[in-house]
Amino acid sequence: MWHRVVVGAQGRKAREGPGFCANLAGKWSSRGEGPVRLGVRLRTWRHEPRPITSHAVGTKLDLKSQPVIPLSDENPTLRTPIMTWLILGAMFAVWFVIQGGGLPGSDVQLAKSVCNLGMVPGELTHRARIGEGFWIIPGSLACVVDNDRINYFTPLTSMFLHGGWGHILGNALFFWVFGNNIEDSMGPGRFLVFYLLCGLIAAATHVLTQPASPIPTVGASGAISGILGAYLVLYPKVRVNMLFIFIIFFRVFAIPAWIVLIYWFGLQLLSAYATPLNPEISSGVAVWAHIGGFVAGMVLIKLFENPQLVAQRRALGEQRHFAQVGA
Repeated sequence: MWHRVVVGAQGRKAREGPGFCANLAGKWSSRGEGPVRLGVRLRTWRHEPRPITSHAVGTKLDLKSQPVIPLSDENPTLRTPIMTWLILGAMFAVWFVIQGGGLPGSDVQLAKSVCNLGMVPGELTHRARIGEGFWIIPGSLACVVDNDRINYFTPLTSMFLHGGWGHILGNALFFWVFGNNIEDSMGPGRFLVFYLLCGLIAAATHVLTQPASPIPTVGASGAISGILGAYLVLYPKVRVNMLFIFIIFFRVFAIPAWIVLIYWFGLQLLSAYATPLNPEISSGVAVWAHIGGFVAGMVLIKLFENPQLVAQRRALGEQRHFAQVGA
């Protein structure tokens, strides 16, 4: 599955992973009171940055560690999903141009993008202390909580940032499998508004549940959760081809979408409930953003769908089904 990365998850040890997680393992500090905002404005510190401990970024976005991966669905589209391609292109353009693309020597560039453009709940609510920070690269670069105007735009900018190759590839795969059908059900313009609105509601949900958090969050998974919620409402019986991985065994099964999506949503609820009891469970994942985005997608889809397009899609799906049965 894909997840939104929570950078410098409080009290969690570094976990091996792609990109940002592997490159910066052992360089993050995340004590409860520690602000995490990357500052190139070293003169704005009110307190000398503290040394970094062994705490690091936590994520579960490595596709290699996922036992179940969606490959495709049996849900043909009527039109080319132009907006889906454009959003995917924007995500990868940001990943390569702004974040360095996970290339060797791009650690600093990636860290700056996450901390300067990632969403920090405590900065939006002004409940995180300004000016205190930690060294992220000792003696060279530190994360500092600030009060810049750009902070108000980070719920939007953070949607196009990612924490590593596993993170962006996982998000892109889920977005493509489910997103092209949702765009085909409402048109490209409505789809863009729907996608961004679900992402903003997901961000707001995370802020409401962690209002004082100084930790940046990045990733498109809040918006993509809205896509999943919409898919559950519109196409619950469509079969999704899921790749199951068990040690060295691989097999693809066609499973009804409602089973796949309700199972995924149940995992988010379980993680959200269990996280206060055991912080290791969420592993740096903003599960409440997933929950908020998913519910938003379920609620908003009837306002954004084009009934004529949905009817045409269902008719096409039925024709395809009968053709397969007849064959």
